[in-house]
Amino acid sequence: MRNALTIDVEDYFQVAALAEAVDRNDWSTMEYRVEANTDRLLALFDEHDTKATFFTLGWVAERSPELVRRIQKAGHEIASHGYSHQLIYNQSPEVFREETRRSKRILEDITGTAITGYRAASYSITAQSRWALDILFEEGFTWDSSIFPVHHDRYGMPGTPRWPHALTTDKGYELAEFPLSTLKLPGYTLPIAGGGYFRLFPYWFSQWGLGSINRQGQPFVFYLHPWEVDPGQPRLDVKWFSRFRHYNNLDVCEARLRSLLRRFEFTSMSQVLTELGVLPDNAAQGSATTGQKAANQRVAAST
Repeated sequence: MRNALTIDVEDYFQVAALAEAVDRNDWSTMEYRVEANTDRLLALFDEHDTKATFFTLGWVAERSPELVRRIQKAGHEIASHGYSHQLIYNQSPEVFREETRRSKRILEDITGTAITGYRAASYSITAQSRWALDILFEEGFTWDSSIFPVHHDRYGMPGTPRWPHALTTDKGYELAEFPLSTLKLPGYTLPIAGGGYFRLFPYWFSQWGLGSINRQGQPFVFYLHPWEVDPGQPRLDVKWFSRFRHYNNLDVCEARLRSLLRRFEFTSMSQVLTELGVLPDNAAQGSATTGQKAANQRVAAST
């Protein structure tokens, strides 16, 4: 069974767990490591002949358009991770729409293709920010991977479907949704999709848990950030829990990822959604010819 391999392209200083130590206005002064770390992942995926979906932050794409082109040239899927990595439930719908549109335009200008997939910063589409799903559809997205069906202090929408499905928004629009992977335990739903959980749990447990999802006949989604294969990144002065969340087991993450790539079969998220019949074939490449035309017109105008 093919599973979805996803990378959230952002730098270490943009992570919510470190926000107490880094003001957004100071991002441009921080040591910039996302290019080298993403290239490291590209080389690893090439070694294993594996394709992935790269949810790329607009702020990063704006500064590193050649990085986005390298990802695209390597045959991977480009999707949107928003622009500024702000939690959606802390934004107004107007600000969210503007940032979402801005990021989509940046990525389309760089790639020359319509961007139709989205993932929210820190999975911050929750019950209080469901309105964001309507805006995603209205801005030309056809699929999303922002909903984590768990209880968590920063994100989560408990009780929502655990498997890929067609989601109906509050306004009646339809999006393909690929929720972050979880294990159903007695009385508790355990997140196991990757990232900090992949570094926290013993590798054998992650392998067993992800395998159990496949044994149920379902694909899982695995996510990681480029900074998670970078144990040499600067250490910022934050509270102990944030420090634990961010820095725990960075030194073993890449080796664990290599083992995972040998154990499971992966491809892009839209490909998995298409194979499941959740996402129509034509929607994987663009929400419509209008999105494609808009991207092409901007590319043509800039040359």
